[in-house]
Amino acid sequence: MASPRNIGQNYKTLGGGGGGQYVLDYLKRMQAEKPCFFYAIQGVDDLSNANANNVNVNNVFWADAASKANYIYFGDAVRLDTSYRSKRYRLPLATFTGLNHHAQPVLFGCALLFNESQSSFIWLLQNWVRAMSGHHPVSITTDLDPLIKMAVEHVLPNVRHRFCSWSIFKETQEKLASVCQTKTKTKTNPAFEFEMEFKKCINEVETIEEFESCWLSLLDRCALTDNEWLQSLYNARHHWVHVYMRDTFFGDLSMAEASSPVNSFFDGFVNASTTIQSLIKQCDKAITSWHEKELKADLDTINITPVLKTPSPMEKQAANLYTRRIFMKFQGELVETLANPATKIDDSGTVAAYRVAKFGEEHKAHIVSINELEMKANCSCQMFEFSGIICRHILSVFRAKNVLTLPSQYILKRWTRDAKSGVGGVGDEIIPEFSSDSQESLTSRYNNLRQEAIKFVEEGAKSIYIYNVAMNALQEARKKVATAKKKKFDATQGSLEANGCNHEIHAGEDNQSKTCTHLSLVEKEKKIRELTAELQSTNQRCEVYRANLLAVLRDMEDQKLKLSVKVQNARLSLKE
Repeated sequence: MASPRNIGQNYKTLGGGGGGQYVLDYLKRMQAEKPCFFYAIQGVDDLSNANANNVNVNNVFWADAASKANYIYFGDAVRLDTSYRSKRYRLPLATFTGLNHHAQPVLFGCALLFNESQSSFIWLLQNWVRAMSGHHPVSITTDLDPLIKMAVEHVLPNVRHRFCSWSIFKETQEKLASVCQTKTKTKTNPAFEFEMEFKKCINEVETIEEFESCWLSLLDRCALTDNEWLQSLYNARHHWVHVYMRDTFFGDLSMAEASSPVNSFFDGFVNASTTIQSLIKQCDKAITSWHEKELKADLDTINITPVLKTPSPMEKQAANLYTRRIFMKFQGELVETLANPATKIDDSGTVAAYRVAKFGEEHKAHIVSINELEMKANCSCQMFEFSGIICRHILSVFRAKNVLTLPSQYILKRWTRDAKSGVGGVGDEIIPEFSSDSQESLTSRYNNLRQEAIKFVEEGAKSIYIYNVAMNALQEARKKVATAKKKKFDATQGSLEANGCNHEIHAGEDNQSKTCTHLSLVEKEKKIRELTAELQSTNQRCEVYRANLLAVLRDMEDQKLKLSVKVQNARLSLKE
């Protein structure tokens, strides 16, 4: 096992600065105010006996209710950032983050790591998973660190692990400074730059074979074939080179985002002079700031109607489904279908294959296979698998086949306006009903109230009259909430007494309830059969409507062509 790295000893605010006591007071206060707040201190099982000395020496992790709520909806792709310990920050801070439905960073938990070892990272990941109710993500991105790699393999063995390519580029610059800072002349390129070509080799290749060829060529031209650092990177290529990772969801909308640093959540809020006390305060400020940005993005999505660039019904459908940022990405792919025609190259039964290439770039063609009965397609670029946004190549095939709307399997809910309603993103977890005070119920109530509040604010600001009505309603609602909170204890006591008095009645009605349950099951089965028959009938009608609609569209295209010919003939006649 690798030796531990003790960075807490060098952190100026721990020891006599009272940093440890400040952190402990913060954690205890947060848990007292918000029972859903989770925290853990490594080596301390009984948190009631925790003291400042524990915090000064050991690692600490915490996650609030908002972090847990974020994870329910957006915990499919996670980033563990430990880069704050670098020379730029010199902070023992680690964060778990992801991307929300606007592709903005959201927080899943924070940690202070004063003692870094394999066992420490295992402890951190185990407690983070525990705080997230045991749910594992689809993928996790971390800095290049052998201790983290071993910990991920131990705690998250079935989760796809990726190294942040930005950290790899940065470390490569440091280890190969003499090569990166000079221009190397070659026979084929008189101004060859290693750093630029290195990034091209990683980000711009389309296939594994192309990467292998490009990598060998790069090492050969720079005489770096025996370089140990580059050899170690090549051995770990399945953990960071895009062509090896693109079959898994990571949530990056572009290669530029995939190559960006992971520590964007607290950028602008912490620096090398940040103390332990101000670190906690700045964390809260960053959380508030990003929450406000998410609210603004929600309002922009609701209030700003996107400009459509095509007459496609699919574009209008996407504009109503996706958030503003995600729609812009989808729209870009849809517009590109005009320059990327699809040509059928194979048709074997229900599965057909198409070749899609941009005009003038036939050598960069992609292959799309499509099941024509189920309307399920797969593209060699694997953009949908990697980012959750359908690619231009599949859209080109849909266009060729007159598919007018986007099939539901290509609409990832985590990117939609309704990402926080109903079913969550991690494991498609259904939020329970509001009958308990569990964390999931609290999360659901919070998000539903938040969505309704956004709509209320939007309507209330339209005129001074509506504004006054809205303010009066809010004041009345606040009084009712205060009254309800005051009566909560009495209501709970009454409920307990009622349950005690009715215990014998419930026991006496046991046999009758079983009979009712049996009858209700028969009725449910009957209803299911009726609904199934109705669904089949509706599907048949839909197919007829779809065929009729396609026929109308073809007639419109024919009429448009004939009209164009007549207009052209008329112009020629006038010229004569």
